[in-house]
Amino acid sequence: MAPAARREQLIDAALDVIVEQGYSGVSIEAIARRAGVTRPVVYDHFPNLGQLLQALFEREERISVEQLERVVPEEPVGRDPVEVLASGVRQFLEAVASRPTTWRIILLPPEGTPAIVRDHVETNRARTQGRIAQLVAAALDRRELPGKLDVELTGWAIRVLSEDAGRTLLTDPDRYPPERYERFVREVLALVMSD
Repeated sequence: MAPAARREQLIDAALDVIVEQGYSGVSIEAIARRAGVTRPVVYDHFPNLGQLLQALFEREERISVEQLERVVPEEPVGRDPVEVLASGVRQFLEAVASRPTTWRIILLPPEGTPAIVRDHVETNRARTQGRIAQLVAAALDRRELPGKLDVELTGWAIRVLSEDAGRTLLTDPDRYPPERYERFVREVLALVMSD
């Protein structure tokens, strides 16, 4: 296997171990076993467990942030705010469904999650909530949403409800598919817009 492919395989194995056993179950031995290789193969690519986990966190953070940036545009010029919010919820849930292990460690963090991981999640959560609030504020400025909405609380509510939708998708995907949430968001927004 090419070195880059082997590194990805080992990172994937580490992620699987974390999801299945929590951080307390992560070791070079557990990762090697999961990847179907020996410990020396792991050490050929990562000098220690800390660097392997750092590579894992960096990769998963990059992937999740890229997905969120596609879901929450900085400026949805000319787009209907209802469409942006409703399709954004669906796109977010489709992102969760496309990489459930990535989102599981973000939305359903295992026991013993290291502080550095929690800090990164919180930083990205705040950034996403800020972008959502900017979208709400822009829609209010263009009089596309009722002018009485509290921008900060609306951004917070959208983020919290979206994250909870992601958790239910991870735990009960048949009952809570993305399409069901999108319909719900459209119905709620229709009520808000009618005021």
